[in-house]
Amino acid sequence: MVPMSNHLNKTVVIGMSGGVDSSVAALLLKQQGYNVIGLFMKNWEEKDENGVCQSSKEYNDVIRVCEHLDIPYYSVNFVQEYWDSVFSQFLEEFKQGYTPNPDVLCNREIKFKVLLDKAIELGADFLATGHYCQNKNGRLIKGVDGNKDQTYFLYTIKESILEKVLFPIGDLQKPRVREIAREHNIPTAEKKDSTGICFIGERNFKKFLSEYIQYQPGDFEDTKGNKIGKHDGVAFYTIGQRRGLGIGGPGDAWYVVGKDIERNVVLVEQGADHPAIFSNGLTAMELTWVTPDGEPELPYTCMSKVRYRQKDQPCVIRSIEGGRAVVEFPEPQRAVTPRQSIVFYDGEVCLGGGIIEKSF
Repeated sequence: MVPMSNHLNKTVVIGMSGGVDSSVAALLLKQQGYNVIGLFMKNWEEKDENGVCQSSKEYNDVIRVCEHLDIPYYSVNFVQEYWDSVFSQFLEEFKQGYTPNPDVLCNREIKFKVLLDKAIELGADFLATGHYCQNKNGRLIKGVDGNKDQTYFLYTIKESILEKVLFPIGDLQKPRVREIAREHNIPTAEKKDSTGICFIGERNFKKFLSEYIQYQPGDFEDTKGNKIGKHDGVAFYTIGQRRGLGIGGPGDAWYVVGKDIERNVVLVEQGADHPAIFSNGLTAMELTWVTPDGEPELPYTCMSKVRYRQKDQPCVIRSIEGGRAVVEFPEPQRAVTPRQSIVFYDGEVCLGGGIIEKSF
């Protein structure tokens, strides 16, 4: 525990979601001697089947926690900012047949931009969140809990932003976070973790998006051009997907191995290890480097992830030109998906990353 005297007269705004992680983060900051202010972001307006706004439920939990911890709290409405900077881009890419990751955008455009600005406006010295990652000497470091590490979603945060950010639970395992919550009788101690995309949650994905876009059904085809079945829309399927295809028949299960967006075709093959699921490399765009050092000296060998829960895999960054990188894998990688992110690592340090443009 950091001595309290180190942080007297320093103010931290903690982004609070109503979950146990941000609740414990607020507790730890107070124990360390900071002046802590809880800040709840309303990013989405949606009512449940009983006509109750979901964000109101979450904010009520934030209020309970903040009153229990005896810290002030506020609610801010970022619905318009979220729509303009995150959801509209998600919809546009989805209409094009891609399956983007809005969590990366939300962190870059909302939590560590709009929310940070609001924290500074409130007179804070730092912004804190309940993310499972660490900030050490201007470096973005993986969280101690490898199962919860969230640096994959945070690679767009530059060092200049990290100087103003704290991650209080990044050095803890998730079970220990729960224990701390119980030990201090925090109202959200037993609250279930939220899952799913932030603005969709655990609702039916297709039903939700049908309110905003029209489906374009098309064909499933194998890589030889044989029609295998019908799909609901190319964007609903990701590379490597097996469940929910609705394709039966003899032999091994069918897997998505690619998309022909121009023809509105989803490519499938049988077998989890079919060669068509694997890629030797990719091109990435919209590159971001955490440190001001910027681009590494090429060719550069490091580790990488092409999806959140993937184990780190070796890669070689061969070239960077016009904001695009060519990345090769010594061992072919499974399910490399356009519009998802590739994130680069040097051991526990997150170096940065980019948006996958295409695989090869």
